Parts: sequence; C-alpha cells; structure tokens
Amino acid sequence: MHLVRRLAVVSTIVVATFVSGYRLTGEASSQPGSWATYGFDFANTRHVAFAQIDERNVGDLAPAWRFLTSTHGRMETSPIVVGDTMYITTAIENGVIALDATTGAVRWHYTPTLGFSSPCCGLINRGVAVEANRVFYATLDARLIALDARTGHKLWETTIGDTHSGLTETMAPLAWHGIVFIGSSGGELGIRGFLSAYRASDGKPLWRWWTVSAGWEGNYPASVHGVTLHRDIAFEKREAPKFRDAWRHGGGAIWMTPAIDVGRSTLYVSTGNASPVYREDLRPGDNLYTDSIVALDPLSGKMRWYYQESPHDPHDHDAASPPVLVDAIDGSGRRVPAVGEAGKTGWLYIVNRDTGRFIRVSQNFVPQDDVYARVPASGGVVRPGTLGGAIAPVAANPDLHLVFIQALNLPQRINPAVGNLATGNFQAGTVGQSELGDNFVCAVNVDTGTVVWRRQLSSGHNWMPGGTLSAGNLVFVPDQNGTLYALDARSGAELWRYQVGANPDDVLSTFVNRLHDLAASIKQFVLRQPDYASAHLNAPPIAYEVGGREYVAVAADIAPGKPSGGDGVIVFALPKP
Repeated sequence: MHLVRRLAVVSTIVVATFVSGYRLTGEASSQPGSWATYGFDFANTRHVAFAQIDERNVGDLAPAWRFLTSTHGRMETSPIVVGDTMYITTAIENGVIALDATTGAVRWHYTPTLGFSSPCCGLINRGVAVEANRVFYATLDARLIALDARTGHKLWETTIGDTHSGLTETMAPLAWHGIVFIGSSGGELGIRGFLSAYRASDGKPLWRWWTVSAGWEGNYPASVHGVTLHRDIAFEKREAPKFRDAWRHGGGAIWMTPAIDVGRSTLYVSTGNASPVYREDLRPGDNLYTDSIVALDPLSGKMRWYYQESPHDPHDHDAASPPVLVDAIDGSGRRVPAVGEAGKTGWLYIVNRDTGRFIRVSQNFVPQDDVYARVPASGGVVRPGTLGGAIAPVAANPDLHLVFIQALNLPQRINPAVGNLATGNFQAGTVGQSELGDNFVCAVNVDTGTVVWRRQLSSGHNWMPGGTLSAGNLVFVPDQNGTLYALDARSGAELWRYQVGANPDDVLSTFVNRLHDLAASIKQFVLRQPDYASAHLNAPPIAYEVGGREYVAVAADIAPGKPSGGDGVIVFALPKP
C-alpha cells in the first residue's frame, strides 16, 4: 500500500508539473502574480520577475494602501497572496485576516481562543500556507488549523504537541500536494525538535521526523570546513555515558519554513540549536541533527542526508534562516543543484542538493571573532552572538547567481550557569548585549562565495532583521528603524527608501508623532540613547501582481506604543497611469 500511495503522489506531481509549467525546483502556484507560499516558490528564493517596477522607476513607488489592526506585537508575518486575496497573521492574537490585495478591505477575520503556551522568544506568527482553497496555520498553543480560504470558516484543527513541555508554534507551514508540513519551536525550553506532516484534507498525522534521538553523539569531528571547533573530544567521550538520555531534551527546533524540490521529491529543512543551550558539557557529542541542513523524503519523513554546520554548538548558532535552493558551481567546475543556508555563524553554507556534500562556505558576511572559541565559566563575548549573523529569510536571484542576506553584527556576552534544568531552564546560562548591533545587507555569489557588496543600513539594534526580497534586478530590505529600502541588486546602491509611520492622512496623529520623534532625536543627541522608530519592521517584504499592477508589501508594527498605531501591512505600487 505504501508503494501504491507513493506512486500515486509521484504521478500527481508529474501531471501537475506538465500542466502548470513548474520549474524543477517547483513553483508554489500556477496563478500569475501570486505569492502563494512563504518563500514565494517551493525553492524559497523570494525572487519575482518584475515587468513594471525596475531600476529606472522604483523611485516613484508610493503607498497604495495600508491596513492596521488594533493590537501591537512583533509582526513577523510574511503575507500570502493568491488571486486577489492577501492573507496575514497577527502576532499577539494569532489571528488570520483575509484582505482585498488591491485595496486592503477586510474580507474575513478569524481569531482563535488561545490556550496555555510559554513561548521562549516572543508572541510571534510568521504566516499561513494556502492550497486548494484551504488556509493552514499554526498557533502558539501548538494547534494546526485549516480554514476555508473564501469564508474563514474553520474546517478542522489538530493538536501538534503538549505546550507544557515548552513546545510552541511560530513558523509558517508549508503545503504541498495535499500534505501540510509544520515544525517546532521551544529549543531553549528543552523540547525535542521535530518536523511533522499532516493530511491537508482532514489534519490526519502522516509522519514525524525527530531532530534529536538516541545515538546523537555522532563521530566527534575536530573541525568543520577547515575551522577548528576547539573541542576536548577525549573529555566528551569520557562524559558521554553519564548523559545518554540528554537527547530527550536536546532541542533542535525547526522554526523556519522548509524548501522542497518538486522534481526530486525532497524536502530541505534547517534545524535549531542543541539544548541545554550554553552548557555543552551537559550534552557530549555532536548533538545530531541540530544546527544542520537536512534532506527528507516528504512522503515518509525518512532522512536522506544531513550537513551539520556547528557540531556540539557552544554558542546558540543554529541554522535559523530558511534553506534556499540554488544552482552553484562545485569544486570540479560543474554547475550543480545545491542548497544554501545563511548561518548565525556569519557564513553562507552551500552543499550539494542530492548528496549533502559540502561545496563551500562564503566569505564572512558579518565580522567574526574565533567563531567556535569556548567561553570560560566566568563568561565571555562571542561575535557573532546568539542573535547575530543571519536569522531572517534570504532571497536569491538565479540570473545573477547572488543570494541577498540581511544580517546583524552583534557581539554578545555569554555567561554559562548550571541552572535548574528540572524547572525548564534549558538555556542554562544568560546572554546579554556587550554593545548594540549594526544592521547589514549583502550580496554573496553562490559560485565563488565572494561577498560582492555589503551595505550597512543602521546601528543600535539588538533583534533580528526581517529579510530580503529579490524583484528583477532590485533588492527590497526593511531596516529595523522602520525604513524600507530598494537597492540595486548588482551594486547595492540605494534607489529608494520609505519611512513607515503613522497614517499620513491622520493630521493629529502625524503632529503628535512628529513631536514624539523630535523628543526622541533630542534624547538621542543629548543622552546618546538610541532613537525609537515610528515603526518596527521585523518581517520580510513580498511582491505580487493583481489586475496588471505590481505591488510590494511588508508587515509592520506601525507607531509602536502610540494610540494611532497597530500591527498591520503597508503596500506600495507605482502611480496609476
């Protein structure tokens, strides 16, 4: 029966590929102009081929519409657009809102009643997946919910796991040929990470792949890609028998949306850090398969290969940014199918898509100290820190062979501590700011690993940036100070910027906000304290087309802390002719 089912699904893939003209890496939708899955296409390239907006006229972009909710939070949703409908999720409510993609008018709104959850890293939801007139999304209290895409009516829900174990859900699911894939958040709280597959029609569980399992000690490598790991391997091997069950709370969360190669029928995931986070001595061995790029069979969940970026990770350098499928020149000079992942370590990793064989790491795209240097019991500073390097989604331009990475130069002080693991303190230490970080965007050539250009956006940040969008020969990137930029993809030159803030049509709100901004500027100049922006942009921008008009959209927390603000989305377009 398993073979029959597998052949039936493969047949469906072949037919769909022929009929809709998918590329081998797989488009998410045959509807022109749609942004139908988290990474735009199943390859997670976040790259669209714009026909109207280009380097010559991008300076004319202006707000077309904006939509605000009545709640504030860290808005990380990546909008999904299918046809003329946009779907967004809210942060605090974990609600789903369907909007007219040309006007922002609300079509429906679904708000769940949330149960218990204990999120390690904020009230976040990164978006939905859409397939066959169903909207799928996960909630903080670890439920997967399916809604009718036309009405918002709930079709089914299923419980993913026990939130009392530290599990939460924050990632945007991936929907593909009747299967919904969802990962897990909560590595800092000692969960055992996993990726699960559910039947899209009724939510029936199909399989679960566990990131960490018995035997996770691995082969104890002393280095990776020529860089020493500074491991005391003899000590680890002596200690390993004492910690044979450490994997049961070993972390390895999967909290960013996977990529899938339709032609190869292979799913690619990036996995999180090991737990306890800052006490590597409590988890001897490589801690497989944390901090890795992993290839899975999407029909069975069976692992095909893995590449571990940071064996026995001492600094919370998880593979957080979603994997992206690219073609790259390998060591023999052949262009081969590859997978890229931009790490917290400050390198872009490129491995063979079929085998997981290492091809290259890029030049460091943020400043690095000795990446794998051990922190003494008294504490020490690491660069990149836990929140440094790359976390947000990247974009890839296949014509230029460039990957665009938004990253943070953020050194941080780590203070290891025993902690009380029995109470769920699996961070087992503290991490703090040694200084505020610099926000960068850069372009990396996948064929050489060269950083082609790098542009600093702003300073004074301590949280992850939103991510990039590739559109034709443009790169759109949101700064954490509330500014959305358009850059030349070849050079990084700035072509356009827009400061997101309160509704410009609201005169009173604008006046009050200007007074606030003036006070903040004086405070920054006199007291040397950082400015507080009129908007927080923590989400990646997207692009879409409806009715022959192209749009760029980004979610935002507009005017945080002000009565006129709220979570929402702002959409830009060229003026109508």
